Amino acid sequence: MALLEVRDLKKIYSSRFSGTQVQALDNVNFDVQEGEFVAIMGESGSGKTTLLNILAALDRPTAGKVLLNGRDLAKIRGKELAAFRRSHLGFVFQDFNLLDTFTNKDNALLPLVLAKEKYPVMMKKLTPLAETLGISSILKKYPYEVSGGQKQRVSIARALITNPEILLADEPTGALDSRSSEDVLNLFTRINQEGQTILMVTHSMKAASYAGRVLFIKDGRVFHQIYKGDRSSSEFYEDISRTLTMMSRKGERA
Repeated sequence: MALLEVRDLKKIYSSRFSGTQVQALDNVNFDVQEGEFVAIMGESGSGKTTLLNILAALDRPTAGKVLLNGRDLAKIRGKELAAFRRSHLGFVFQDFNLLDTFTNKDNALLPLVLAKEKYPVMMKKLTPLAETLGISSILKKYPYEVSGGQKQRVSIARALITNPEILLADEPTGALDSRSSEDVLNLFTRINQEGQTILMVTHSMKAASYAGRVLFIKDGRVFHQIYKGDRSSSEFYEDISRTLTMMSRKGERA
């Protein structure tokens, strides 16, 4: 059984005033195996952000299922949903979503604080994680005192502190310069090699080239997918570029 199973997923948005319906997702099917690093690409409006929100249990599908370790996310309700999301899913966002009134350490520990973990247990989890992510020296500082790349590392620490089954990343390099982006992508590669499952939405071909598989979304459907295999990131980058060109040309002919 796959770690994440997406089955016949549909999402239709209806306007309250005009009655107009927009189909954001149309019969989406795919699996993510434990330990995979999957990137999702597509143009703005293709449905990839809607898909990520449903996978994150932040939105509900109109039809279809999302199963995490066999459990249907749509059947989890209320307070249990918040606890489930906190314990089983990790989130990394483009704009970091850190609290400026909290130190970087407090930001990283927030999921454990909400779970009412004891402080010694929290620090036992944070200390090695902070060392791995290279943020030990900035834990006492505030987000506004550090660089964008360091902020993203803190947000990655917050996402990983609960040892989630899957890490969901939404344009994680979108607000970073090229050097910081490369640092974060190398970090993702390392934690993936250590067994962390990652699903990342991105516009960046370079970011996608670090993944082991790329799913391409077009008009709310899975248009194509490619696997990296034994190729280098630069070789995979060229394949991603060719696929995106093919997608755009098909759109022109349509």
